[in-house]
Amino acid sequence: MSRYPTLQTCQVYCTRAWQAIKSCMPALLSTRPRIRISFDIDDTLACQLHHCAVEHSWLPACVHRWLGEPLRMGTRSLTRELRRQGCSVWVYTSSGRTPSYIKRWLLLYGIRVDGVVNSVLHNRALAVHGLLNSPSKFPPAFDIDLHVDDSEGVQLEGHDHGFRVVVVNPEDENWARRVLDAVAEVRAQLARQQPLRHPQPVPRRSEVFSS
Repeated sequence: MSRYPTLQTCQVYCTRAWQAIKSCMPALLSTRPRIRISFDIDDTLACQLHHCAVEHSWLPACVHRWLGEPLRMGTRSLTRELRRQGCSVWVYTSSGRTPSYIKRWLLLYGIRVDGVVNSVLHNRALAVHGLLNSPSKFPPAFDIDLHVDDSEGVQLEGHDHGFRVVVVNPEDENWARRVLDAVAEVRAQLARQQPLRHPQPVPRRSEVFSS
């Protein structure tokens, strides 16, 4: 008999290994819930030149001023890291900028967003939820787990209406680190809130009496 495994035996081992990996995948995914994070525009992503450094664009300045606005330095690498962590990236602005304009503006820097909420969609959501004391932003209406804004007033609204806000100052050079720390905190909170996917083993009778 040959000492080396046959091709059929190798195929069986590979199949069993792949089945074991697939059985572990739900448990692995449950420890890293998908987070939807939104960004304000004015003084958060679109900052004036005297407030912070801005991302470089491959388009001429005259063309870029016509198509978009200055984008805060670090936005491109931050969104890339959020994508790597499995986050869904949105924009939430109280301005009247259209979703098509916002998506085109960010694409100039190679950034893709999954959704855009402007003043029109925001007001529509408030009407649906029947909010009398209307907040300037209401992320829960769009299943947004964390909102990034420069306004402390929005953070106070978050406390009143039950949504998470991380405030980043336009002059804060470490703003991206602050956002990533907030995402990690939200991820931990969501993981604790998830129900157990596997029932705990029932102790045997001898274990009950010995404990």
